[in-house]
Amino acid sequence: MQQAVSLLELNQLIKSALDDNLQPYYWIIAEIGELKQAAQGHAYLDLVEKSGNRILAKTRANIWSYSYRTIAGRFQAVTGQPLKAGMKILAQVSVTYHELYGISLNVKDIDPNFTLGERARIRQEVIEKLTREGLMDLNKRFQLPKVPQRIAIISSATAAGYGDFMDQLAMNKYGYRIHTRFFQATLQGADAAKTLVSALNQIAKSGELEKFDAVVIIRGGGAQMDLDCFDEYELALAIARCPIPVITGIGHERDETIADLVSHTKMKTPTAAAEFILSGFRDFEELLINALKTLERNTSQTLTMEERRLRDFQSQIKNLAYFKLQQANETLRYKVNRLQSMSTNRCRIDNIKLQNIETGLKRYWKNQLEAENKHLENLLKDIKKLDPKSFLKRGYTRSEVNGKPIHQTEINLGDLMVTYSNNKTIKSIIQNIEQNGKD
Repeated sequence: MQQAVSLLELNQLIKSALDDNLQPYYWIIAEIGELKQAAQGHAYLDLVEKSGNRILAKTRANIWSYSYRTIAGRFQAVTGQPLKAGMKILAQVSVTYHELYGISLNVKDIDPNFTLGERARIRQEVIEKLTREGLMDLNKRFQLPKVPQRIAIISSATAAGYGDFMDQLAMNKYGYRIHTRFFQATLQGADAAKTLVSALNQIAKSGELEKFDAVVIIRGGGAQMDLDCFDEYELALAIARCPIPVITGIGHERDETIADLVSHTKMKTPTAAAEFILSGFRDFEELLINALKTLERNTSQTLTMEERRLRDFQSQIKNLAYFKLQQANETLRYKVNRLQSMSTNRCRIDNIKLQNIETGLKRYWKNQLEAENKHLENLLKDIKKLDPKSFLKRGYTRSEVNGKPIHQTEINLGDLMVTYSNNKTIKSIIQNIEQNGKD
């Protein structure tokens, strides 16, 4: 059995082996996963190598303050950007091993001519492609409602940022009510961008798109390298083409993700996104309150002014009415007096006319009655002359056959004929008929 050694002895053997077999320094290509600057001026990094979004290797590194000041200044002077997480760099490093802290890399230099690194270059290429395709401001063309009450939320149910966002909405001190619908997505890893795009497509194809005022994408911070999915072209394309406004609240400290750039509105954190939505409610409520105050003030001023005008009109109307009534009374008295005078004269004239007409009528009707009486006497005399009895008294007779005068009916031999005289009725049978001639 091999003789046992202590952990310290083993670590010292590892350190000795590394010192004896490794070169003084190496030029390596790696991506800065994390970069923190200490108060003393040192920089502490996580250097990673990835395939897509999958991390293949990871090592701690540091840049001591004196070197960091020189390296960082030269890098920014050449590239126009400070060293930051997410950049792929070409660095000169020496390998160090500490018995207590393990292996790490000491960065001696960084080649600024490696530009922004492969990661930053790809990001820039995506931005340039989106710009050429006119997609950078496509989602910004939509008008975000002043009061966005229906929100589609894309996040992970376990994300702390999602809980912060919902708490901020639910417990707002103003009592605003906002209706939300959750769409699950993965927020880091190789498939994160695909799930985010899928969630956006699900919103667009759900048949409920018209029910949403906006989409909010929430993450809630994390390591810089965990946010690579928000720089992918497919996600940026889906956000740009989303038919309603997209708000991002990814919660990161670096400048912006591409998702932020193409979204309608970017906020630093989920809480800030919730506050932004609530601010729309407050602004609208303040607008309504101010409008109500303005309306009340204008209404009060208008009512006061109209009351004053009404009092003036009432006074004018009273004075005008009194004046008109006085005029009308004078006119009425004049017309009444004139009418009475005219009526009296007219009545007197009409009475004279009526008396003359009455006298004339009496005279006329007296003459008419006398004339009619004479006429009636003459008619009576004529009627008496035409009375059949007067003819019978003078010796004439009247003969009838079948109740009709013989000159008004056809008579035949053998008919019964009745003859009337003044005092006799004679019945006879017709035995002979002779014609005396025709009238």
